[in-house]
Amino acid sequence: MVSVEIQSLIDIQENPVVLVDTSYRIAAANWAYCDAYGVRPDQVVGMACHEVSHHSPVPCHQAGESCPYQQVLESGQPQQVLHTHFDALNRPEHVRIKGYPIQTSGGHTYVAEVIYRIASSSDVECEEVRMLGRSPAFLECLDKLTRVAESESSILLYGESGVGKELAAQYIHKRSSRRAMPFLAVNCASIPESLFESELFGHEKGAFTGCLGRKQGLFELSDGGTLFLDEIGEIPLAMQAKLLRVLESGEFRRVGGKETLHADVRILSATNRDLLELADQGAFRKDLYYRVAGIDVTLPSLRERRMDIRALAEMFLKRTAADSKRHYRFTEAALTRLGEYDFPGNVRELRNIVQKAAAMSVDGIIMPQHLYLESPSQRAPGFERAQRATETIVSSASMAEVEAKHIAELLRLYTGHRRKAADAMGISERTLYRKIKQYGLC
Repeated sequence: MVSVEIQSLIDIQENPVVLVDTSYRIAAANWAYCDAYGVRPDQVVGMACHEVSHHSPVPCHQAGESCPYQQVLESGQPQQVLHTHFDALNRPEHVRIKGYPIQTSGGHTYVAEVIYRIASSSDVECEEVRMLGRSPAFLECLDKLTRVAESESSILLYGESGVGKELAAQYIHKRSSRRAMPFLAVNCASIPESLFESELFGHEKGAFTGCLGRKQGLFELSDGGTLFLDEIGEIPLAMQAKLLRVLESGEFRRVGGKETLHADVRILSATNRDLLELADQGAFRKDLYYRVAGIDVTLPSLRERRMDIRALAEMFLKRTAADSKRHYRFTEAALTRLGEYDFPGNVRELRNIVQKAAAMSVDGIIMPQHLYLESPSQRAPGFERAQRATETIVSSASMAEVEAKHIAELLRLYTGHRRKAADAMGISERTLYRKIKQYGLC
């Protein structure tokens, strides 16, 4: 039992604060801590800290996370770590913990932990999927995204294809002061150069051949909110000067229009290319780079956060099961195999692999042979046998027939929603439409 003075000091803190002794036992906690984790003040003393905040029978360092308790005791200095905790309703939330050494006059040693909430599970969700993880690389990135969201600066997201740059952009918007205003996203690589200006700034009736009416552009539609420019390195050079002018002045005109319009838009952008290298090659304006890269954040690849693969795979399988109204489960061998794969396509590739595996599984039990891993050198043991078995099931079907069956299954899973099926395959909706026509699936 700690002194009244120490209890009073932690009670006046707004953030959750807990005092832990050298046996991981809670010696004191404030009301904010008890409320956050659903424990009564009269029962919290004596409980193990990892049982309360992690819902784990073992200390966090034994479960693969950095332990502030250990670090503080070893160094004798304040320490800071990023963790995933579980709140009173058993929902995961990402937190920053600052630990401080406490030495009482009676010779007792404690670690005081102050907990700062970064994000709850609902903060990192969107309609399709949510950011999920507890690896150090993921938590560091999430912490940085949380910090930069509070500013009004333009943000440039770097990362390999498939790491979830649009999800990160949505998270920034939801944590910003513009959260109640529109969030619009555009893939700059998917817009024909001839339509780029119209897409961004809109056009007036008769501005060009085939133009039947006025159209508002993305800047006008996202006024007061956030515009996410994915693959910004693909913007045509001729358009970059016009984009720069809008970013500097907030003013633009629709194509074919005379009226000067104004929009207050925060720009988030993303690329998997080195924009400064493109600038040196004359393919990207350096002044535009400095305008969009007010703050840059690099999103980690899935290879850098392997400990998150299992949870992500389970999440994707759960979503697939909900869409198809079937029950699926991974074998332990399948999950182990996924954890060993390098995922050049990152999280997007993982989602695609899980959905393909579910489509190829007859009884809902997903084994290593159901995992279509793209690189032959990375394929699971028994993959070739599984391929032969699959060919037997489909009567020695050609690869085109296998693909047609996979597309048909995805269209069934997503009740005909082509965009969702295309995203699951990692192809454009236009390419999917051509395949649907080719295989007679329409």
